[in-house]
Amino acid sequence: MIKDTSAQDTVVSPSVSKRFKQPLLWGVFALGLGVLLWGTVTASTANHSIARADLRFATLTKGDLIRDIATSGKIVAANAPVLYSLDKGTVTLLAKPGDEVAKGDIVAEIESPTLLNNLKQQQALLEGMKSSLQRAHLNARRDLIKAEQTIDMAKVDLDAAARESRRGHQLIADKLISQIDFEKNEDDLKKAKMLYGHAKQEAGLMKDTLAFELQNLEAEVNRQVLVVEELKRQVEALAIKAPVAGIIGNWLVEQKARIEANAAILTVVDLTAFEAELMVPESYADDLGLGMEVELSFGAIKVMGQLSSISPEVRNREVTARVRFAQQSGLKLRQNQWLSARVLLENRKDVLMVKRGAFVTSGGGREVYVVEGEQAVKKSIRLGARSSSHVEVISGGKPGDVWVISSIHDLNGAEQVLIN
Repeated sequence: MIKDTSAQDTVVSPSVSKRFKQPLLWGVFALGLGVLLWGTVTASTANHSIARADLRFATLTKGDLIRDIATSGKIVAANAPVLYSLDKGTVTLLAKPGDEVAKGDIVAEIESPTLLNNLKQQQALLEGMKSSLQRAHLNARRDLIKAEQTIDMAKVDLDAAARESRRGHQLIADKLISQIDFEKNEDDLKKAKMLYGHAKQEAGLMKDTLAFELQNLEAEVNRQVLVVEELKRQVEALAIKAPVAGIIGNWLVEQKARIEANAAILTVVDLTAFEAELMVPESYADDLGLGMEVELSFGAIKVMGQLSSISPEVRNREVTARVRFAQQSGLKLRQNQWLSARVLLENRKDVLMVKRGAFVTSGGGREVYVVEGEQAVKKSIRLGARSSSHVEVISGGKPGDVWVISSIHDLNGAEQVLIN
């Protein structure tokens, strides 16, 4: 009878692989369970993922924010006078567009036979009036001499009458003449005195009359002189001169064209006086003010200027502004040269700010994604002043925060996004 199988059992020592197999299986099971749990947690918190290379990031910092307007414009001549004709005629253009001219150089000539003929006629009339004036002077001298002769003759008659009166007094005293003869002598004396007095008055009146007539003739001659001088000025103005030193801009008429009076002929551009003409978006029009600082960029060269004028009207949803700036000797400018500009509106000191990005417009300035570890979390924010490169953060951030500054539309509005 066999009691059990103990006699048949043999003790076998376990192998090394079998001793580690079971702990290894338990480790693999625990790792898989952890990965599953981590995936579950991650899926519950981040329901969207995006590649880091598809996003742009910026760190919030504190500093001075210069609120500005970025725009563009062109160089225009502050002084570009247009030259006009003073009379109708045939124009001859002596300077071509682009030619350099000095102040006072003749750039065009107008041939006006009508004006030249009128000048000659008025000059001949002036010579005739001058001859008449000289003749009037001679006649006045002759009349004055006759008046003096009349006075002298009246004086002789007066002296003779006075002498007869004295003799009459002696004779009447000696009773050698009658009373009638004595009274006649006295009457003759009174008559001589009256004639002498009238002769002097006549001479004085004649002198004043001749002076008045000569003065009128001289005034007419002077008026005619002014007419001739004005015609001479107009004839001289037919040779059109450059009012400033610069270059010829554009011809406004054709060579040898027949033009009317006051017709535009050409322009002269003053190369020493330029201004910048900026086109500012209509939305910034209320922020502009005369005297504001403007930074102008001509390639690598930057100069500062000031707003000198702002157009009151809007064209193509833009406002035109003029900038006056100091000319630099090494700055070579040309009419209509393109440039970029920054209008400096204000300078905010020590504000929290972040680089400007597409999140400003895509989020309406109210939402942004903040980087927390490997995730981007959506938060509400409030933005303030904006410049061309930075924007002020009023609430929703602190220095050192990292924001996603690219468009939030790429994140599909998720509350949390995993950044790969």
